[in-house]
Amino acid sequence: MRIALAADHAGYPLKQHLVDYLKGQGHEVIDLGVNTDAVKSDYPDAAQAIGAAIHDGRAERGILVCGSGVGACIAANKIRGVYASITHDVYSAHQGVEHDKMNVMCLGALVVGKSVAQELANAFIGAQFDGVESHQRRFDKVQVLEAGLRTED
Repeated sequence: MRIALAADHAGYPLKQHLVDYLKGQGHEVIDLGVNTDAVKSDYPDAAQAIGAAIHDGRAERGILVCGSGVGACIAANKIRGVYASITHDVYSAHQGVEHDKMNVMCLGALVVGKSVAQELANAFIGAQFDGVESHQRRFDKVQVLEAGLRTED
């Protein structure tokens, strides 16, 4: 799978670990930076980089890392076509894809450690949307909301 990773300065060490780990697992990894934790950087910039990679087809999914995961998630969800969630447990990491078509996983580097992040990445990457009618119906409603329209029951 082609996976884009990006982080702010707080997420850099965990992002770097995941870049190496996922490459070792045979995935095509697109490292969108940052390239150091020595210089302050902003999570909206990392989210924008992930969104661009999803939009232009360079990546099928993205992993976005900041200190808590919260700011990165908020920023990512402002980008049309990006469906991001914080996933600090394995169930959410795969269920978000299977039920909700999540394509960006947000992690808090100050919340999860390296081994948990690896487990989360494996669950996220290994999951596929299940196509259940109720899940598709709900996703369709999310896309209506994304377009700025009202959903109808």
